[in-house]
Amino acid sequence: MKLQTISLFAILLLSALACSKDKGEGTNSSTRIKVYMHDQPINYQQVNIDLQAVEIKGNGPGEVIVLGDYAGIYNLLDLQNGIDTLIADTEVNYSFVSQIRLILGPNNSVMVDSTLHPLQTPSAQQSGLKINVHAPLTDLELLVLSIDFDANESVHQLGNGNFQLHPVIRLDD
Repeated sequence: MKLQTISLFAILLLSALACSKDKGEGTNSSTRIKVYMHDQPINYQQVNIDLQAVEIKGNGPGEVIVLGDYAGIYNLLDLQNGIDTLIADTEVNYSFVSQIRLILGPNNSVMVDSTLHPLQTPSAQQSGLKINVHAPLTDLELLVLSIDFDANESVHQLGNGNFQLHPVIRLDD
C-alpha cells in the first residue's frame, strides 16, 4: 500500500512537472514588451510629435533599453477612434518594468486654421516624457502597453501666440 502511494505520488509529480509552463520563480527569463500609442479626439487639424526613441527601464541598475526602431513624426490625430500604432517592440530579461519614457526631438508642431506652428516641448528632449508602469514580468511572456497621449489636454496656446506641449499621457488598463 505504501509503495502504491509513493508510485502514485511520483506519477502525479512527474505529470505536473511535464505540463507546467513555469518559467521559474524569481528568474529573469525573457518577456516580450509591446507599446502602442493612441489619442482622444481634438479640435486641432494636426498635432505632430517627433518621437526619437522609447526608453524602457527595469528595476535594477543598468536595466535600460533605448529603442529607436519606430522613430518618426507622428500626427496624434491619426491615432483616434480605436486606431493605434506600435512604437516599441523588444524582449527584455527584467523581472520588473518601472517606467517607459518617450524621447521627443525638436520637430513637434500643431496645425491651427491650416497654419503649422512649432510646438515647444520644454523638457521632453532632455529627460523624456515619463510614464510610470510598475509591472512585474515574472512568468509573463508578453506585456502589451497602450498609451493614451491626450493631445487636447497637452497642447496649450500661450499669450504670445506660441504653442507649448505639456503632455498628458495615460497608461490604459
